[in-house]
Amino acid sequence: MPTGKVRFYDEEKGFGFISSDDGQDVFLHASALPSGAPGPKQGSRVEFGVADGKRGLQALSVRVLEAPPSLSKAQRKPADDMAIIVEDLVKLLDGIGGDLRSGRYPSNALGKKIAAMMRKVADDFDA
Repeated sequence: MPTGKVRFYDEEKGFGFISSDDGQDVFLHASALPSGAPGPKQGSRVEFGVADGKRGLQALSVRVLEAPPSLSKAQRKPADDMAIIVEDLVKLLDGIGGDLRSGRYPSNALGKKIAAMMRKVADDFDA
């Protein structure tokens, strides 16, 4: 059976994508997950069957092999530190919002940095 990592999975919409070890993107639908199991988190290693769907490869019978490491509550940053980080992030996003209202997107490099910062803050909250 092929293996790969969950690139993303949206629990509300019931689908996501797996990046297989051979480099292909595979569609992941909630129906391919074990009954009653929560959706896999981004970065989870999975094993799955594959079928050709209408729009490309689709995962079947997905089994989580290894969940991504997550922060325990003991490893979280103190709430006071997180408050400062969130306030700084809000200031940064306010500036970007002004540029967007003027019709200007941030450069690719800045956009990647902002996205990485937002993912990191989200991961800290998801502990």
